[in-house]
Amino acid sequence: MKIGVLGSGMVGKVLAQGFSNHSYEVMIGSRDKKKLEVWKDESGYKGLVGSFEETSNFGDLIILSVKGAKAIEAINLSGIDNFKGKIVIDTTNPIDDTKQPENGVIKFFTNSEQSLMEQLQSYVPEAKFVKAFNSVGAILMVNPDFGDIKPTMVICGNDDNARNEVTKILEKFGWEVEDMGKANAAGTIENLCILWCIPGFLRNEWSHAFKILKK
Repeated sequence: MKIGVLGSGMVGKVLAQGFSNHSYEVMIGSRDKKKLEVWKDESGYKGLVGSFEETSNFGDLIILSVKGAKAIEAINLSGIDNFKGKIVIDTTNPIDDTKQPENGVIKFFTNSEQSLMEQLQSYVPEAKFVKAFNSVGAILMVNPDFGDIKPTMVICGNDDNARNEVTKILEKFGWEVEDMGKANAAGTIENLCILWCIPGFLRNEWSHAFKILKK
């Protein structure tokens, strides 16, 4: 399976490197390929770099790892046709960068009626969006180490087979997966980002993840 990672921020770079380290064919895309060429030389990343359009065309599975406010723009730059029929792992959160956190609580530009992922799914109905990686820091996304405890990654998406494929990837990356079903669960999962960020903004603690305990 070829992986196309859209976004050259920390999340995109970590996931591109992680998929590459797990023996996937990977291309990471950016508006400015030159920035990625420098990073590739410095980081030892063995995959490919490209434009958004080249990357979305390359990937059998696409990772959307841009700022939430730029997600639709990134899809348009990538070419909507390149998303049709493909699994899209949506790592985005609808963070409102125009508003400062209050007591550590960030603000979203969405409301309770429709999550960002539901908006994206409606925008590209032929794609198979799965929400994942949105409620943990980039450094812990691949092979998270909490000793003997496996952290829980919560996912959702309308396509059952897409969720199964993403589950396999997450398990390979060292996660326990909790499947929350269809895309209307995405708003609740996106809200986990708000909770995850509070210790960071209050106490500069960013190295944590969620765990669901069962009897």
